Amino acid sequence: MNNCAFITGASGGIGKAIALRLAADGFDIAACWHTDEAGAKQLGEELEKLGTKFRLYQTDVSDFSQMKNVFADALDYFGNVCVLVNNAGMAQQKLFTDISEEEFDRICDVNFKSVYNCCKFAVPHMVNRKSGKIINISSMWGVCGASCETVYSATKAAVIGFTKALGKELAPSNVQVNCIAPGAIDTKMNSILSDEDKAAFAEEIPAGRFGNPEEIAGVVSFLAGKDSSYITAQVITADGGLT
Repeated sequence: MNNCAFITGASGGIGKAIALRLAADGFDIAACWHTDEAGAKQLGEELEKLGTKFRLYQTDVSDFSQMKNVFADALDYFGNVCVLVNNAGMAQQKLFTDISEEEFDRICDVNFKSVYNCCKFAVPHMVNRKSGKIINISSMWGVCGASCETVYSATKAAVIGFTKALGKELAPSNVQVNCIAPGAIDTKMNSILSDEDKAAFAEEIPAGRFGNPEEIAGVVSFLAGKDSSYITAQVITADGGLT
């Protein structure tokens, strides 16, 4: 029985990079995607080239019933889930006064409730095995907050608080729970910025550039491996020194 990594938001830039890196590390891959069919297809083709055992799930990670079924299928197909990467997320740039109740609910559901949903099904399995890694993807804005991204920042801060608390709770069961807070990463999520805005933003970053998805995947790879066994309830901010 091989080890399986369960990854949400796997068709996007960071999620795809994480899936491919963990596949290269020898994990089987259970990958969730929602709307990006082209990205999911490309991911599947690349996993096939690597010879990885994988399964792709089109699902809404914020839907409790859907995730219950998906996780049960992954356990049946792969035999275990030893790594959970909660990467699914959505961003929104709006004045707080312009955010509707429906938009508020959707951002909270995708960015935070999805983490609860996946952990709800992964944790009992990991506790029973006395082994597991949960890696939550937050944001530097969850650490320091961003103007015109109030609800997004709040949900990502919630992920950080959730990580710290659950990490302490599961430590006696040898399950490590950690969080990565990426900074400005060169993905589709930041494609709304003009080239001029990107250049101006990069000047504010001590590293002088945006990060790339593979750099975040590298941190995930470390946290998913045996060398991180004494690290839990921590937040690693990968933002080129910005915060």
